[in-house]
Amino acid sequence: MDICNEQLESYLVDTCDEESSLLKSVNRETYLRETMPHMLSGHYQGRVLAMLSKLVNPSSILEIGTFTGYATLCLAEGLCKGGVLHTIDINAEQEERVQDYFDQSDYATQIKYHIGDAAEVIPTIEGNFDLVFIDADKKRNHYYYELILDKVPSGGLILIDNVLWKGKVLNENPDNQTKQIIDLNGQLAQDQRIEKVLLPIRDGLFVLRKK
Repeated sequence: MDICNEQLESYLVDTCDEESSLLKSVNRETYLRETMPHMLSGHYQGRVLAMLSKLVNPSSILEIGTFTGYATLCLAEGLCKGGVLHTIDINAEQEERVQDYFDQSDYATQIKYHIGDAAEVIPTIEGNFDLVFIDADKKRNHYYYELILDKVPSGGLILIDNVLWKGKVLNENPDNQTKQIIDLNGQLAQDQRIEKVLLPIRDGLFVLRKK
């Protein structure tokens, strides 16, 4: 199921701000060099992430799942002066190329790129996070959520990607991975520690605000 058809997607892109030249380069090279380029957030969702980050103006951001760094660079746009973004990814093969993207950006000194298992890395990062973006292995989304919730202050935002799973959450007989996402969405919908709204952007973006 297409959440957003190509014609509407094109219109949304045409009516939002342009990508920077660096983001265009990341986008293009991801589609040329990666076997699963659809994992990239892309132009429209990238502008949404940048806007949310700018509204929060965070001093500390945590991103779980870097991939090729597109969303990282978008989220970094909202950092306050002296703010830091910690991004974590398990794939060491991409490290050199992705670090080069970060080094080319205006946020080179503010992005801290960690390679490793997020469950092990997160406890080593000191302080709280004003904004968290979870976009990693879907079966551990709820684990990551519970792991970071106490490190998010009241009013902080948690964003979780791919929560509509190409519309499969509406299937009458969902597969196991889809069931995990349905269960996560149900748990978040009932969680009274947060305010929440699910946005039908790209593959679904859950926006959670800690009370």
